[in-house]
Amino acid sequence: MPVGVVAARVLAAPPRLGGVRLVCVDGPAGSGKTTVAGRLAAALGDAAVLLHFDDLYAGWTLTGASGRLQAGVLAPLAEGRPGAHHRFDWTRRWFAPEPVVVPVRPVLVVEGCGSSPRALDPWTTLRLWVEAPAELRLARGLARDGAELADEWRRWQRTEAAEFAREDTRAHADLRLDGAGGDPASDLPLLG
Repeated sequence: MPVGVVAARVLAAPPRLGGVRLVCVDGPAGSGKTTVAGRLAAALGDAAVLLHFDDLYAGWTLTGASGRLQAGVLAPLAEGRPGAHHRFDWTRRWFAPEPVVVPVRPVLVVEGCGSSPRALDPWTTLRLWVEAPAELRLARGLARDGAELADEWRRWQRTEAAEFAREDTRAHADLRLDGAGGDPASDLPLLG
């Protein structure tokens, strides 16, 4: 599906988070969510701001990221005010003291594992699910983060799988995308 079609669909939808349209790009680690979200944000241009859930995790845990998103970013945006959060520093293993401001724009694209829980249903305009085979996802993750993190990656895969099953995330997605490549002629390859 051409990314421009998805961008137009988002902009044509009524905002549900104050004046903001919330788009969540979810799926397993290493599936291609960051690439998809980046393409969509680029197609939306100045209308969008992109937020990575990696900045909200407290290290290798899903716990708390959604709450930090809701309290620091979504609640202020719903009131027409900029949101803010503290970015997790993966090297130092702590949240940086300087806040990252999230401006009020027509679209907020949030990408990351667990970024579209059902608790966000009232505010979400569009949910994208990105998937790829587990072996490919693990290989991508280890290529990016280093082979020494293989145990962390395998533990994370079990944690995210449990979260996705609990939330039934894939079934609730509006669009399901092939992060392994799919149709190379398509900007956002849909799953068959």
